[in-house]
Parts: sequence; C-alpha cells; structure tokens
Amino acid sequence: MSLDGFSMRRLVVELNKSLTGGRIDKITQPNRQTLTFSVRQPGESQLLYISIQPQNPILYRLDAPLESPAEPPTFCMVLRKQIETGRIAQIRQHGLDRIISLDIDVIGTGGRIVTKTLICELMGKYSNLILVQDGIIIDALRKVGANSSRIREVLPGEPYEIPPTQDKYDVTLAPPQKIIEKLRGLTDMKLSQALCAACLGFGPVTAKETAFSAGLSPNAPLSSLDEADYKSLENAIKETVDALSDPDSMPCLVRGEKNKIKAMSTFTLHYLPEEDIDFFPSIDAMLAKATSILGSFVPQDKEPLKKLVHTELTRAKNKLVKLHKDVEEADNAEEYRIKADNLMTYQYQLKDRADSELSLPDIYSTEGAVIKIEMDQRLTVAENIQAYYHRYNKLKRARSLLDEQIVSCGESIRYLESVEASLAVSSTLSELEDIKAELTAQGYLKSTKKKKASLKPSKPFIFTASDGTEILVGKNNYQNDRLTFKTADRDDVWLHTKDIPGSHVILRTEGAAPSDEALLLAADLAAHFSQAAGSSNIPVDYTLCRYVKKPSGAKPGFVIFTNQKTLYRTPDDKALQSILSQQQ
Repeated sequence: MSLDGFSMRRLVVELNKSLTGGRIDKITQPNRQTLTFSVRQPGESQLLYISIQPQNPILYRLDAPLESPAEPPTFCMVLRKQIETGRIAQIRQHGLDRIISLDIDVIGTGGRIVTKTLICELMGKYSNLILVQDGIIIDALRKVGANSSRIREVLPGEPYEIPPTQDKYDVTLAPPQKIIEKLRGLTDMKLSQALCAACLGFGPVTAKETAFSAGLSPNAPLSSLDEADYKSLENAIKETVDALSDPDSMPCLVRGEKNKIKAMSTFTLHYLPEEDIDFFPSIDAMLAKATSILGSFVPQDKEPLKKLVHTELTRAKNKLVKLHKDVEEADNAEEYRIKADNLMTYQYQLKDRADSELSLPDIYSTEGAVIKIEMDQRLTVAENIQAYYHRYNKLKRARSLLDEQIVSCGESIRYLESVEASLAVSSTLSELEDIKAELTAQGYLKSTKKKKASLKPSKPFIFTASDGTEILVGKNNYQNDRLTFKTADRDDVWLHTKDIPGSHVILRTEGAAPSDEALLLAADLAAHFSQAAGSSNIPVDYTLCRYVKKPSGAKPGFVIFTNQKTLYRTPDDKALQSILSQQQ
C-alpha cells in the first residue's frame, strides 16, 4: 500500500513550501533504498526522507534522524559530491504521475550556477532515484541495462527518458466532461477500475472515494450507469480535485485486521466508516506512521542477516529430517546383516552377476519363508555381500552418534529461531551488531578484521505499566543474557514464552509482590515479542530471577529455570498499542 499520484500532488505542494530555498547540509543513506537530506532553512534544519522501498516508496519530512552505516554506499558518495551544499530550487511532480523531481542549484566551475535534478520515481518495485543534469543521467541508485528492460535504459551517460506515458487525463487540468467521455467507452469495466484507467494518478483509494461521492458503488459495472449517474460522477470528480486544496481536509490512513493498512490518503476519505480511520495533523505524520506499520524502513544489514538465518534454519531443519531417516534405517540395520548372511550362504549357487532382485529361502526362517534381496548389478555377488555387511556395520556404529547429532541439530534450530525472533524486533545498528557478533561467535558468520565504527550500546525495550512498574524486554540473545543475569535483581520476575523462541522479559518488583495487572501486561509483552505473536492462548512461563540459571557452555539466550508457573495469554493488539507506542 502506497500513496497514488493524485494524493502526492498535495504532498509536493507542502514540501515545496517548507524546503524550497533550503541548503542541503548533509546526505546520508541509512540503507540500500533510503536517503535522508538535512536541509537548512533560516533558523531551522529539516530532514527529508526519500525511500524507494517497494512496499511504500515515498518522500516526506522526518522528526528525527535515522542511523546510517559508518561507510556510505557509492550512490550516497556521488550525491555528496554532486549536490551537497546545493540549494533546493523547486520540488515538482510530473503531471499526476508518481514521479517527483528535486531541482537543486549548485555552484559549478567558474562560479556558474548549475541545476541538477534528483528524480524520484516512486512506482512500487520499479522505483528508482536518478540524478540528472541537462537531460543526461549522472548516476542512478538502480541501474537498468538492456538485459533488464526493453523499454528504457537507466545508465550513467545515457539521456534520461520519462517512463512511458499512459493514455489518461490529468483531472486537475482536463474538463470533467472529457473524463466522462472516456469513461463511456469503458463499459466492460467496473466503476473504480474505469476511473483508474481514465484518470491519471488515480489509485483504488481515490477511485473508491470518487465513486462514494457520486453515490455509486465502486463495483458497479459502467454499463449499468444512466445519464444521472454520469452527471453525479462528473460532480464527484470535481469534489475529489477540490479536496486536494481544502485546508480542512485531513490526511488519514485506515488499518484493518492485524494492523494491515487498507488505505491512506493526503486528504480526508469518506467512503470508509469513520471509526476505522486515523486522522493526522500533517501529511508527514501520516506517512511516518504508515512507514512504521509497513516496516518499509529496514536498517542496513538486516535483510542479509535475515536471509542468512533463514538459510541456516532451513538447512538445519532439512538435516534433522535426514537424521531421523538415518535413525529409522539404523534401527533396521539387522536387515542388512540378514540379507548378507543369506547371500553368503547361497553365493556358490548364484551367477557371478545376479538379477536386480533375488528371492531366496531365508536361512533364519523356521517356516521356510522367502526373502527378497535387491542386488546392485554393477557389482558381483561377492561384492554385493561385502556392500551389505559394510552398510550393516556402518549403521551399527552410527546409531549412537545419530542421537547426539539429533540433539545438537535440535539445539541449533531452537537457537536460530531465537535469532530470527530477535531480528524481527531489532531496529538499530547497535542491535544488529549484537546479532552479528553472536552469529560470528557461533560460527555462522566469518570473523572480519575490519575496524568497526563505535556504536552506542544497544538497549532493551523499557515499558511502564499503569501502576508505574517497569518492564524490560530484551531484543536479542545478548540483551536477554544481560537482562536476566546482570540487570535484574534476584526478586524480579522473569517471563518467557513456554518452548517458543522469544524475548526475556523482566518485571521489576523492588522486592514487593507485583500487581496482577503488571504481571499480565508483562506476560502479554512476552507473548508479543515472541515467535508466537498474533496467536491465541500463548503459554508464558514466569518465575523469580533467582531460579533462572545458565548452563555451562549454553548458547546465548539459553537458560534453565525452576519453580515456574504458566499463564495462557491472547494479547489484545489494540490494548497493547498504547504501551508499545512508548517506544515510538
């Protein structure tokens, strides 16, 4: 879910008012698909956030800076060289397309002012950032060659071409009658589909809002509309266009089940029940909330770590399945000895190269049963006998080792699942560094001698219950160990989901018995920050910290505990939201 081109028009107007004339003091690239510009205006600095994440490609003003890697990527270095210290001359939109350009004036050779343009193509998975001067591409965040696209190339030194235009009307310029004429020719479509096909920049959200204003169903076939409906539709298009410039029209977003964003717009929507809509005082606030919900900002290195852990976890699970098959085969090792003994007995009655399967009287059967023996036709009978004995001896030796390997593999799976859960809640570079150090110590990552930039120590989540009780939640295994064995007091309450990877949760008690309300909130947080988040009746163990021990040689985050009790919790997401917002 992202803003359509129509909604972006109002965003561009606001950005122009606040950023035009501003000096670009600093450019950073927090991750591969995100840039931030520190823009200096008289008396204040503002942060412009630009993202081409496919889930929500957008630009807006940030309240606080984002962490960036110590070594900026190549594209960031190019931008620093080309446009840092330049002034934003204009921010403009290409028609109502999702293409926003920042014209930046910089001082060139000889003191001459040169205009360079950063073009933000915010089109889902095709999003890109392209720096252009005099129509020629200087560089692009995503380079597109002839092998990747038959339509256009995006490479340094090549002329910049606007993405192919669509045969649609710009509703802010074209007379509504023209749009109605086009709609009349789309009778095989439903109303919302036809509006998207006829109106430049219209997405499903704007189309449904327009249909609602006309008093029509967005799913109504155009073939069913009469003249009165088309007249209502003409007026509704005018109302939708007017909403863009209405100062009383508030940005909003709509969330459905599991906090999923169903719609967002820079102007007020009316086609959805008001109780389902969150209104915001500014477009920036709405877009920041949407980015947070969608998780479209991912810190540098998080995705590679998630991919690594997922790969290792898949490999470990596949290995466990194979080990269980080996155990089953080892339990049947006696069958190989029996087949070998039978072949040994009858070998002089058999041809040197036997058939693919032999049926022989079983020498161990008192009832004269027949045993079927598969033969490898590439081998002689004597060699088949040796192969069966070899397999038997190998399985007998392996049986004792297999149990140890199964235990070790199971521990690796539980450990990797705990790291996977940690990655889900990690949002800072220091937290990711903790996880990288942990994976390196466990042998999943190669150690590097590269000098690391000093980062602030990672910190756990800190929540406060309504009675003032403090609740600490670890974000990774290193934090879990520190919380449980260094931060917590002996009489604090320790909580963790039962047999499910998740965070260690510490309920600070200061020696007093915790209230039921605080204990249940801590249990809900333990369930929320676990692999079982979103499920119901999640078992959460709790005990005093004095009863939690770490076995010698155990992996990070692994503990044993006694004297525990268990709560079964189904966290209410809406009720938790006010608590979780303490960290936002």
